[in-house]
Amino acid sequence: MTTTPTGVLNRTAEGYNLVLTRTVRAPVEDVWASVTEPDRTARWFGPWQGEAGPGKTVRVQMAFEEQAPWCDLRIHACDPPRHLVVAMTDSADDWRMELNLSRTGDTTELSLAHRLATTDGIGEIGAGWEYYLDMLIASREDSPLPSFEEYYPAQKAYFENLKES
Repeated sequence: MTTTPTGVLNRTAEGYNLVLTRTVRAPVEDVWASVTEPDRTARWFGPWQGEAGPGKTVRVQMAFEEQAPWCDLRIHACDPPRHLVVAMTDSADDWRMELNLSRTGDTTELSLAHRLATTDGIGEIGAGWEYYLDMLIASREDSPLPSFEEYYPAQKAYFENLKES
């Protein structure tokens, strides 16, 4: 698996969207299940508990982070199997993310937009999302999971340079 960074930074009226994409050779419904079903998210991000739905909050464990913390994840919009908008609150910040899935032929494109008010910390955030999305792909392919050390600090400069372009 390559660890070449793919993220792009787009300016918005509220700040920025850090956008990362992956192409998966699978139906959109199967990719949706990989990012929404707790037993499948546990393989690459962490399990979650609670009743899911727009306007509801579930608890997500960040199983691959130091001390595997639990965080609140508020679901703002959910249109299966194509669109999900969530906000996760942890000890560092409120993380607002939008996920879109689209099908082209026999592949599904996954696009994750992490909304940022500023570019502070973008080097860590971008490398983190590259890592987690590659974890998703590896878990789907039953491949060995990558190590975060392959992403950070190696990708930090790439993401920090995005804010200057």
